[in-house]
Amino acid sequence: MFLIIGYVIVLAASVGTYSVHGSLAALWVPLEYVAIVGLTVGGFIAGNDIKVIKATVGALPSIFKGSKYNRALYVDLLAMLFEVLSKVRKEGLMSIENDVENPHDSPIFSKYPSISHDHHVMEFITDYLRMMVGGNLNALEIENLMDIEIETHHHEVEVPGHVMAKTGDATPAFGIVVAVMGVVNVMGSVGEPPAVLGKMIGGALVGTFLGILISYGFISPIASLLEQKAHEGSKIYQVIKVVLLASMSGYAPQVAVEFGRKVLFSNDRPTFAELEEELKSRKGK
Repeated sequence: MFLIIGYVIVLAASVGTYSVHGSLAALWVPLEYVAIVGLTVGGFIAGNDIKVIKATVGALPSIFKGSKYNRALYVDLLAMLFEVLSKVRKEGLMSIENDVENPHDSPIFSKYPSISHDHHVMEFITDYLRMMVGGNLNALEIENLMDIEIETHHHEVEVPGHVMAKTGDATPAFGIVVAVMGVVNVMGSVGEPPAVLGKMIGGALVGTFLGILISYGFISPIASLLEQKAHEGSKIYQVIKVVLLASMSGYAPQVAVEFGRKVLFSNDRPTFAELEEELKSRKGK
């Protein structure tokens, strides 16, 4: 929503203010629009392999959606982890073996659809719970492995934002290419009247205008939003990490989830009292 509002403001501030003292018809040079778009898309395709192209195109719809990472989601996550760890504390690690092996049929995980429907998050949780159940790894070894996996995930989700940023950086140069081609065309028409030459030069300069406008007014905001989405989506893995490590270090479930609460962003973090009340209210369900 805000992306569209921003685009409207960009167009109003550029084309809108120009229309007050200039002719919009002078900006309508269809072949230059085609050339700019073609060069930008071509550069994007030429500079990336098929996996990166698919990842970038697949990530674009997310910029039009609101964030799912909010306080309610994190409260659900902490409540779910609390319930799992409480079961472990009461009945032992082997008691969650069926939950880990068949998370979709788990009576615990099925209570929290906002978490269980996220394949990557559930895979992260169940993989490390499985290690806790069946392995002899200590907390330090698992922490190191978690850090590597989180770093790998973060690198993967950052790729679309980096790609769009590089594409946006190249677009002004493509605008110059189009403008130079227009100037070359003007040089071949030096015998024409000044009025005709002026129109041709103005049309050539539209290429530079388009390149800069498209880059900083349209592509750069997309790159920025994709980068924000990438950073936002990594926090949930950090929460899971500190809660599980706290449990492995011997802390009670209530204390372990408090570790997770403390690493949340301030605008998504419930207070201690809010989380405690939420956990108490869900105990009886």
